[in-house]
This record gives sequence, C-alpha cells and structure tokens, in this order.
Amino acid sequence: MRFDNVLAEINGFGRFQLRTFLLLIIPRLTLPFNFLLNNFITFIPSHHCDIRSQNNGGVFRNLSLEERLNVNIPFEQDGSLSSCQMFAEPQYQLLSNSSNLTYIPTMPCQNGWIYDTTIFRSTLATEWDLVCDKKKMNRATATIFFVGVMLGSGIFGFLSDRFGRKKTLLLSYMASFIFGIATALSYNFLMFATMRFCTGLGLSGISISSYVLCLEWVEIRHRTTVAVLMSLDWSVGCVILPGMAYLINDWRFLTAAVISPLFPAMLCWWWLPESARWLMSNGKTDDAHFYLSRCATVNGREDVMADLKPEVLSTVILVEDENRKYSYLDLVKTPKMRRRALISGIVWFGVAFAYYGISLNISGFGVNIYLTQFIYGVIEIPAKGFVFFTVDKIGRRWNQAGMLILTGLLIFSSVFIHADRGDLRTAVGALGKMFSEGSFTIVFLYTTELYPTVMRQNGLGYCSFMARVGVAVSPLIMLLEDVWVNLPSFVFSLVALGSGLSASLLPETYNVRLPETIEDVEQTTYCALM
Repeated sequence: MRFDNVLAEINGFGRFQLRTFLLLIIPRLTLPFNFLLNNFITFIPSHHCDIRSQNNGGVFRNLSLEERLNVNIPFEQDGSLSSCQMFAEPQYQLLSNSSNLTYIPTMPCQNGWIYDTTIFRSTLATEWDLVCDKKKMNRATATIFFVGVMLGSGIFGFLSDRFGRKKTLLLSYMASFIFGIATALSYNFLMFATMRFCTGLGLSGISISSYVLCLEWVEIRHRTTVAVLMSLDWSVGCVILPGMAYLINDWRFLTAAVISPLFPAMLCWWWLPESARWLMSNGKTDDAHFYLSRCATVNGREDVMADLKPEVLSTVILVEDENRKYSYLDLVKTPKMRRRALISGIVWFGVAFAYYGISLNISGFGVNIYLTQFIYGVIEIPAKGFVFFTVDKIGRRWNQAGMLILTGLLIFSSVFIHADRGDLRTAVGALGKMFSEGSFTIVFLYTTELYPTVMRQNGLGYCSFMARVGVAVSPLIMLLEDVWVNLPSFVFSLVALGSGLSASLLPETYNVRLPETIEDVEQTTYCALM
C-alpha cells in the first residue's frame, strides 16, 4: 500500500485539507501584490524640467505658465513638452510663433523636474528623479526584486526539503514581512534596492513551499481541483491590486500595504500541518502518524488510524535512509531525473518570461494602467476554468505545450497592430495574458507531479529559479525598444514558442501516483509514458 492509499482512506479531500488551503490563502495573496507592484511604484508620470528658479521677475513677471514653458522647454514631434531637455537660454522669440528659426541649443534639465501627480502622488521616479538618464535604474528595480526571488527559490527549495515545509514557511513569512516594511521606510535608492531584493528572496519561499505543502495533503483524484483553486488566489490578487494602487497612490504606503497580509499569516502558522508525505519520506514516522491522525479526526475517519500504528505506517512506502540528505546534485545524477530537470527548467523559463513580459508592460497595451491591470487580472479566471476542464482530459503535457504556443502566437500578432489601436492591442494582450496564466497554472501542478517527494521542493526550487531568471531578464528585454520598437515582442514570442515545444517532450502525469523516491522516477513501470 502506498501513501496515496492511506490518504484516500482518511479522506484526502476533506475538512482538514480545506482548512489547510484557507490558512495558506492569506500569505499567498502577497505574491501577486508584490510581484506586480513594480507596475505602480515605478510608474513614470509626465514630467518636464523645473524652470521655477528662472521665475525671478523681469520679463517672466508678465508671462503665463504656458508662455514660460514655451520659451524654456522645446517641444517633441508629437507636440508634447520635452521631458529631459531645456533651452540653454530663454527663447522669447517663440512667443511670436516665429517659424523661421535656426537651430536652438538645448541642454539637460539643470534644476530637477516637475511631475504630473494626477495619477500617483509619489513613485520611485518622483522620489529620486529616476527619469531621463536614470530611467534604466527605475526599470532595473523589477530585475533586482526578481533576482532576489530567483536566489530565494534555490535557497528555500533546499531548506524545505531538508527541514520541512512548515518551518520553511515561517522563515519566509518573517523575512518577507521585515524586509517589506524596511522597503517602505527606505531613505535612499540603494537601501530600497537592497530591501526589495531581500523581500523577493523571502517571498520565494512562500511561493513554492505553500503550494507543495497543500498539494501533498491531497489525494490523486483531487490534485487538479486543488491546484486550480490555489492558483485563483493569484488572479484575485491581480484584480485587487489596481484598486489598492488607485486608493493608495503613495509608493511607500502601497509597499507597506501589499506586505501587511503576512502579519495575520504568521499568527495562523501555528495551525498549519507539516507534510506527512515529507515526514515519512525522511524517516519521521511518529510525526507523520501524529499529523495523519489529526487529519483523520478532522475528517471524521478516526477509525482508520486506530489500527494504523507508527510501526505499521513505516511499511506503507519505501522510507529512505533518514541520514541521507538530498541536494540539487540529485537532480542530475540519474538519467531520467536529469532529463526532467533540463526540460522542465526550459519550460519554466519560457512560462515566466512570457507571462511577465506581458504583465510588467501594462502601459504598452492600453491607456489606463489601473483598467489594464484589472482586465489582466479578470481574464485569468476563465483561463483557470479552461485548465480545470481540460487538464484531466487532454492531459498535462499537451495542455502545457498548447498554452505556451498560443501565448507566443498572440504576442507575435500584437506586433502587427498599430499603436493607435489601443483597444485592440489591449484585447490581444489580455488574451495572451489569459493563455500565459493558463500555462503558469498547469506548470505548478505538472512539476509537482514530475518530481519525487524526497526531491519535490528541490525540483520546484530549481524550476522556480529558472522561472525567476526569465522574470529578471524580461524587464531588461524591454530596453530593446530603443533598437526597434517591436523587437521585445519578437523575443517574447519566440521564447514562448520554443518552451511550448520543449513541454511536449515531458512525460504525462495525469492520474499517476506521486513518485516518492528517485527510484520511482527511474523505474519505467512507474510512468508508462516516460
């Protein structure tokens, strides 16, 4: 008898699982809040050079604000004021609308900038003048955050497989909350970048450990249901975030608000169970029996555990040598594990690269960033419904591949839509976001089923690391707009298409018991489609 059989006997989809699921919703809401926070706190409002120091009487006394701007700041080709340049000397002849003008020398802004505060009262750009020559620093903040998430994925994946899911979650809660509040209190850009990096590092532990902990308590028949339900908290967070940003239009208060759900999460941590599957795979049979008994009691199946003593439970699955410690090297020591690690890493990179290429470019598809972010959040809900009804019919593999290929094709098609058609570009971007989120929903479930219990967090940590590499690179790809405005879209679409083809090379895992050991993966009889 396998662990899944025991779980089915005590009801692997009962009140105990529902309680665990609900306890994990609150901390998981901080993930979309923080991962997409850069869309708002790095927003660059309309701005122009500050010319107030030149308003010292004389001719200026009789000029209106519009006239003062005309004689000091050049216009761009689209008729707007230049954001980064000003005339070396006031050009009073422009007041007569003279069209016979020779070249007028300009220079960078000398006394800072004036910002339009109608959308946001304060952002990083307005706080530390991250515009013009410093614009790349503003965009790099997303990369800094996701580099932290990337490194944290590896660290917390290792810690979770070594010390357990529950302890690792508490460490993640505490680190994320402390560094998140410190980010909101940053007094210069260097401190902000450092604290934001550390916040990302902590949040990565919540991302991977909470998902695995919940799924390891669920029986085979309901894994898809729970996986899709858990992914809904991301979509709900995406819908709530623009409302929060609209109401809290100061970047410091908004940064503190998006990390605040972790405070009640730390209080609720005491009621979370440890993964009995992980405990048994690490030789901790007594502890596993304790949590299984608690699960049976909550689910009304006490009679099942009455005869299942710890010494009997130890024979349910093959218990690894409790002195053996697993590491990321075990991902590549055996041929089938090595193959899974290589291909799943490519798939995760492509999934995250495409998803955040769309998600972090909300101003590039529509006009109103609040509305666009709201649409992008709402469109994810039908994507999850589609996944729910197809992933058990078509299977994990072809769903994963198909979602990525469709995402790539939609991004590619957006290249041929004129910039003036903002509504159409938003619609195509939303469809791309929908299929991209569908691929993200599947990849968590799929990867959890691909890796054995003794390596599940290491495997998911490695895959999450590869995903965060893609996320960290995606904001920098947008800088290719300076070479050719459509070049980023071509890059995003090609990567999505390539990772979709790679996904088709993975084995199918639908209706298959979760592997417990590396030997389970290597046995060809474990997964017939391997």
